[in-house]
Amino acid sequence: MSLILSRLSKLRLGKSRRSTLPLLLSNGFYSSLRKKQTPPCLIYAKPCEPYEAFLGKLVRYNINDKTTIELEKKVRAELVYNDLFGTVVTIGASNGWVATLNGRDGVLRLQDDLNPYASYTDPRRIPLPPLVTLPRCQTQIVTNVSMSSSSPDDDEDCVFCRPAHSRYEWVNIRIDNPCFFSSRVVFSKKEGMFRILGAGGHLMGSWDPQNHKHKIQRLRFKNIPDLTKTSNELMDSCCTYEHLVESVTTGETFIVKQYKKTSEIDKGVAKMKTENLMVFKLDDEGHAVHTRDIGGLVIFLSMSEPFCVPASSFPDLFPNSVESMDSCETGFVDLADYYVVTTISPNAAPYFIPPQNID
Repeated sequence: MSLILSRLSKLRLGKSRRSTLPLLLSNGFYSSLRKKQTPPCLIYAKPCEPYEAFLGKLVRYNINDKTTIELEKKVRAELVYNDLFGTVVTIGASNGWVATLNGRDGVLRLQDDLNPYASYTDPRRIPLPPLVTLPRCQTQIVTNVSMSSSSPDDDEDCVFCRPAHSRYEWVNIRIDNPCFFSSRVVFSKKEGMFRILGAGGHLMGSWDPQNHKHKIQRLRFKNIPDLTKTSNELMDSCCTYEHLVESVTTGETFIVKQYKKTSEIDKGVAKMKTENLMVFKLDDEGHAVHTRDIGGLVIFLSMSEPFCVPASSFPDLFPNSVESMDSCETGFVDLADYYVVTTISPNAAPYFIPPQNID
């Protein structure tokens, strides 16, 4: 397994400087035979009955058949409700794992407590090396978490190291261009590389954890649709979020541009609403071609690493669509006609859990 954390930097970085991205490498891989794949789902927690302090029962909401199942699995409420407890906060999620940071002791962990398909009685909690202090006054803000594997084999096989070293420590990769400083990182299973989009989506950085090489590729957007004056004015007033998503089943890579605008301000916090969304299919030459047809795929965007699945594998999913969720909005977009449906509501654990392979 490899894991990478994207962090925000304040400064423009020169070519002679080192990495902004702390990278965690591990030599453990999961290679067990599987029999069944679970549907994508959402999770949240509800109070235990009888009441148990600081514990809640995990609830799974299956996206495909819209069923809610209350599980016997108990989780610490602080993992779900960061704003209420604040001691342990989730700083990102990937492949059903969450990365947490303990505000008291600064310990960073990977854990599967919020994975509804993980062990109820023996949760996996893997301590990570402390985040290193990066030079030049860079901010200690984690943007997201990305993992190259769905699960390490076991804690003993998970070795965090700098290449050719045996010590547990972070590896830093400096990216010069400031357009990457607040970007999210994803792992491409097809290419075996971590990738990161620059702001605006016109540049893409790639880092090969095996050969320790990185490159920057310029992307060229094509087939951009003509919009009405009203639509252009609306989108110009929005904040744009770029997501890089890879389909494991088809080998396709997509760039999703999500346009969000403040719908209301609650206690000084702006709640953003999705106004529009565009999907571009990326080819090997760096052409990002606009499309309203991603076939039978469904793209999932949340505070977790984005993913997509074939709707045919989960019959109640709507093909050629995008499901999205963040801390204050749940949305759905039908790409064929850009039909957008959103609901402004708080989501304590805004993570789509991707399909899991279980026995």
